Amino acid sequence: MDTKRSSPLLDDPATDPLVLGLSTVRTVIVVRAVLAVAFGLVALFWPGLTVLALAIAFGIYAILEGVASVIDAVRNRDRSRWWLGLLGGLASVVAGVLALIWPGITALVLAILVGIWAVVAGAAQIATAFRLREVGGRIWLLALAGVLSVIAGIVILVWPAAGAIGLAVLLGVFAVVYGAALGALAVSLRSPVP
Repeated sequence: MDTKRSSPLLDDPATDPLVLGLSTVRTVIVVRAVLAVAFGLVALFWPGLTVLALAIAFGIYAILEGVASVIDAVRNRDRSRWWLGLLGGLASVVAGVLALIWPGITALVLAILVGIWAVVAGAAQIATAFRLREVGGRIWLLALAGVLSVIAGIVILVWPAAGAIGLAVLLGVFAVVYGAALGALAVSLRSPVP
């Protein structure tokens, strides 16, 4: 007799640890998706923002994104290599704090900062997707978001002098696509039907 199947605790979706864990992960992913799309739309609709405004917008976004990633990693310390999510989150927080401390930095320095952040955060997401591949479903969307982040970071690092408007448009497109990929991932992580 399988005692796990007969346990009322595991038969109730409201108390099933797997369902509760998916709900928390889905919420964190939805928050990250909404933040990414909001940041992307601001950057696309107002590309003439000054470097100061772009630095502040990026700083706030990177800190919120990083805090969400750190909370998710710390809450799920039982996962193997949970520290990769923590590393990516801390990199986001550091990049955001630096952008807020020195908002008057030049477009070149901001581009380099954003490029490095995108590569590190994307690499951490790719690693997380590979770690979670046994979950199945559409976890490949997390890997896709990570690949997009790495590609955007490399493009920004290769052409950092493109200017604040070019950077705003590039960041806007990246953030909207990235947020859409995270949103699709969140939708695909629906709780199993009892």
